Formats: sequence, structure tokens, C-alpha cells
Amino acid sequence: MALIWGNLLHLSFDMWADRQVKRWGDFPRWHLKYLCVSPCLRFDESLWNELTDRMAAVGMNMVVIDLGDAVRYESHPEIAVKGAWRPAKLKKELMRLRKLGLEPIPKLNFSSAHDAWLGEYSRCLSTPTYYKVCADLIEEVSDLFERPRFFHLGYDEENHWNQESYAYAVIRQHELWWNDFLFFVRQVEKRGMRPWIWADYVWHHAGEYFKRMPRSVLQSNWWYGLDFDPKRQSTVQTYLDLEEHKYDQVPTASNWAEANNFKRTVAFCARRISPTRLKGFLQTPWFPTVKAFRQRHIQAIDLVAQVLQSPYGRL
Repeated sequence: MALIWGNLLHLSFDMWADRQVKRWGDFPRWHLKYLCVSPCLRFDESLWNELTDRMAAVGMNMVVIDLGDAVRYESHPEIAVKGAWRPAKLKKELMRLRKLGLEPIPKLNFSSAHDAWLGEYSRCLSTPTYYKVCADLIEEVSDLFERPRFFHLGYDEENHWNQESYAYAVIRQHELWWNDFLFFVRQVEKRGMRPWIWADYVWHHAGEYFKRMPRSVLQSNWWYGLDFDPKRQSTVQTYLDLEEHKYDQVPTASNWAEANNFKRTVAFCARRISPTRLKGFLQTPWFPTVKAFRQRHIQAIDLVAQVLQSPYGRL
């Protein structure tokens, strides 16, 4: 199987705060308005087409699509924002992507820090209602994507720091975190797909993580800086720890902070992760698909293109 050279693109960007904030970590002021959920779809289809065409042209082979509330699901239409895509439109677009040579992979982020897209159900965490709605959505999306190889569950940054600006903040811990996470794993696997997650929970729960995390779950650790010395950057060490424990990985890079991060991620991981467990690489721009961020999206793709044109592109 060819290595994954993928890119994360957003239909929905409603992942973060449930209220408008004036300051948030390192996000620039002009970006903040996109971090609050919106009642209307924030998405430019012409830009989407340009980006996916460009991805195919440079040799990329996968697009991970953050769906969120940007689809009017038949099972739960109440989640959809104004302007959300109908399922028929999504299916038509998936056909176009496949014809381009891009494998479309669905993503629904079920972290409590990034589930504002669930609307009222984001405040029903770990209840029978919550489990029913989430199972319905996974089933419908798996049907829309015709049982894809992977289903990305997100599941990152469920901590206090990432929710301190929220009006409603909730964190699952200990047995409840594992109970819910393994519920999602079962929902995905029983439909013939492989669960895929951001692996940052391991950063602060390594002992438990390596005892309880199923090896069937595809791991995407991430580090967006330029310093790849594991002695100085514990998140970089995580790539090595996951390899030591024999987990399949898709290391994740981004041009959100540093343009050269993708190239350095590939250079570091390609030499240290076994070819049998290195499944590919994922670029994650972390910008909404709107024209205000066109240049950042173009840059993200072109940075992958540079690696594909290097000896690493022949891995």
C-alpha cells in the first residue's frame, strides 16, 4: 500500500469555542472570529475545488474532510448550520475526489474540547442520548463514504487549558475517558473501518495509554515546531515511544506556525519509524476553507509537493 500523503480540509470549522473570545493563546486577532461557532456555513466551494485539484496535481493521495455541522445528516438534521451540504451533494463530491486520485476520509471530532459542532448534544456528554446520536452519525457517515479505510475521531486536547475560554467546559477523565473512547472505537470497527485519532492524550497519560490503547487505532502524533530534538521536545519523543510500542503512525505536520515543519517531520520520522508501521504523513493547515486564508492553504500543499519531489517522495 502506498504511503499516505494527505491534507486536512474543513467543510465545517465549528470545532472550538461556543462564544466569541478576544484572546486565545497564539491565535492572531484576525483569526479569532473563526474560532467561535457560526450559525452559517463558512466555506468557499471554489477554493475547495482549487485546493483539491492542486493536491491531486502535485501527487497527494488523501484528503481528510472535517465534516462537523456542515452536512445536513438525515439521522440528525438538527445539527446542520445554514448552508450545510445535503448528503447527495457530499456523495457527488466524494466521487469527484476519487476520480482525481484523492482518497476521501471522514473526520468527526468527538473530543469535548472540539465538539461544538454537535450543538445541543455537546452538552449531553456520556449520556444515552449522546451515545445514540454519535453512533447514528458514524453509521450515516460511513455509508456516505462507502465504508472508507479510516474514520478520524479527533479526540485531542480534552483538557482545561483548551477550554478555559468556553462558556461550557467539560473534561472526561480516568475510566470515563476510556469508556467513551472505546465506545467510538467499537462503533467504527464494527462497520469495517479503522479508527484514527490525534495521539496527544499519551503526552500526559503514557503508562495507561500504552496499556489500554488498541493497536488497531491509527495514531497521529503532532508537533508543529522546528526543533526535533527529543531531549528538548517531549512531544517529539512521542513519535519514538509510539514506535517502540509498535503502533502504526501517520505523523502530522502543519504550516500553522512554521512553514518548514512538514519537511522536518518527514525527515525525522522516516528515519526512525519502521516502514511496516509508518503509514504516511498528514498536513494540517488549521485554517477554514475561505478565501481569506487561500495563501496559507496553497502554501500547505506546496510544502508537501516539495517533499514529494525530494528523495522522501520515493519512500
